[in-house]
Amino acid sequence: MIKLGLTGSIGMGKSTTAQLFAEKGVPVYDADATVHELYQSEAVPLIAEAFPEAVIDGQIDRKILSASVLGKPDELKKLEKIVHPLVHAKEQQFLRAAEAKGAKLVVLDIPLLFETGGTGRVDKILVVSAPYDIQRQRVLERENMTEEKFQSILVRQTPDTEKRAKADFIVDTGRDKDFARKQVSDILEKLLNAAL
Repeated sequence: MIKLGLTGSIGMGKSTTAQLFAEKGVPVYDADATVHELYQSEAVPLIAEAFPEAVIDGQIDRKILSASVLGKPDELKKLEKIVHPLVHAKEQQFLRAAEAKGAKLVVLDIPLLFETGGTGRVDKILVVSAPYDIQRQRVLERENMTEEKFQSILVRQTPDTEKRAKADFIVDTGRDKDFARKQVSDILEKLLNAAL
């Protein structure tokens, strides 16, 4: 079973690209969605211990949690030590289930694949990319996003040029969805033919 790591910086179109693989019947593991789930389940008591201010009525308030770690590398590391092992365990469950169903290829949508040293867990790397002006426009259209927050996120992420240089495949989302869909189809064909 081929494990394709899908990554890219904020606002590059990872979710859309992952969705295009899912449309083709490829099992997709979404690390971000897993974090959202964990913030409503297993992670709550652990985060409550480390960041008590971020838990309101038994639920994690993402805005408060974000403010607690923004611009504070030590606090961010503390949060990552809680969350990353839980996310990794869910990823392993996903892989076992996909293998049991006979999947030939899976996509692991991991935004911080390079930053968390996760490249050794995948067979091939796909980087989703778009020109900076398109990326910036997409991100600043998000709710509660500011230029300052955008820049602070970018600083923590491996630069796009570096990601592209390390990629086995690149999907350019700077044009329309059909253009991205064609690239996804080509990548699937290459990977599945190689697996035969």
